[in-house]
Amino acid sequence: MSSGILDVDLLAFENGSRAARAAVVDGVRRSLATGFVYARADLSTDLLDATYGRLGRFFALEPAIKQRFVASGASGQTGYTGLLVETAAGHSHADWKEMLNWAAPLPAAHPLRRRFPLHYPEPLLPEAVVPGLSVVLQEFHAAIATLQRRFLRVIAVGLGAAEGFFDAVVEDAPTLTRAIRYPPMAEAPSGPHLWAAPHADINLITALPRATGPGLQVLVEGEWVDALPPEGQVIINSGLMLERLSNGHIPAGWHRVIAPPAPAAEAGSAAASGRLSVVQFCHARPSTVLQPLPCCCAPDTPQRYAAISAADALEDVLYRINLLEAAPAPGGPPADAAASAAPPPAACAG
Repeated sequence: MSSGILDVDLLAFENGSRAARAAVVDGVRRSLATGFVYARADLSTDLLDATYGRLGRFFALEPAIKQRFVASGASGQTGYTGLLVETAAGHSHADWKEMLNWAAPLPAAHPLRRRFPLHYPEPLLPEAVVPGLSVVLQEFHAAIATLQRRFLRVIAVGLGAAEGFFDAVVEDAPTLTRAIRYPPMAEAPSGPHLWAAPHADINLITALPRATGPGLQVLVEGEWVDALPPEGQVIINSGLMLERLSNGHIPAGWHRVIAPPAPAAEAGSAAASGRLSVVQFCHARPSTVLQPLPCCCAPDTPQRYAAISAADALEDVLYRINLLEAAPAPGGPPADAAASAAPPPAACAG
């Protein structure tokens, strides 16, 4: 079966002819019917290598050292999240993964940070134990955030909105970058734990550059297929916020992460050594009203979703995936929060 996932060239949209731009928009529109698309872009491989190198050093540290960087009360928005903490909504067993989360900080007096402290914690990065890590991770965060904003312009045109529609939606938004280490399944406790149980992300779109090993599978036409983008491309998947804004024209992309089967667990394989990936969740500003756009509604496609704020949608998901904690006071201790969701059967986590 064909995966149905297409690869498109973001640079052709930005620099190509009118026909080239139209071809990219059409490819993105058709591919995101699956919830996924492979994007050819200009992400620096040197930056990606440097990011994985520093993160590998952190995750190799003793558990007690990593635990020093848990941000109490942060609900996964910054700092370290240990093994068997995040549990996909609708599932009873926690994922077999550990994570490091970070974002671009806002000034303490910024109105969004004062109003939504849970969404804008002070970063907590393990610079003290991995010198040089903070600069690399913030550079990586900025590069991927820029790439996602650029890609949202293609999506906006495909929806029939102005090309810059999403610019204000994501300005100063709590976009979150997350490094995820999936340890070998041989080390997991008994029980039906997965690296990451099936879920859809709550945000607008998610970007995933190459990981250190296989394991990501996406749900296309009712079947799980391996996500194998061409070399140098970035996986983009749609989230529940975009599904709501598009009135369901762009469904959220369901995915899971599965360790390779035991026969493949040879030395150096993902099953034997684990997997490391870095993803970024592009969010809307917390005050954004998530309601289907007029250009996505018509007599034959009436409005499917009621309005909800982006803040309420995210916090509902954090509660259901076992990450919501008491929010810190503005300017107080950092807060850690996840951005992926696994709502029950059909659609919206909001």
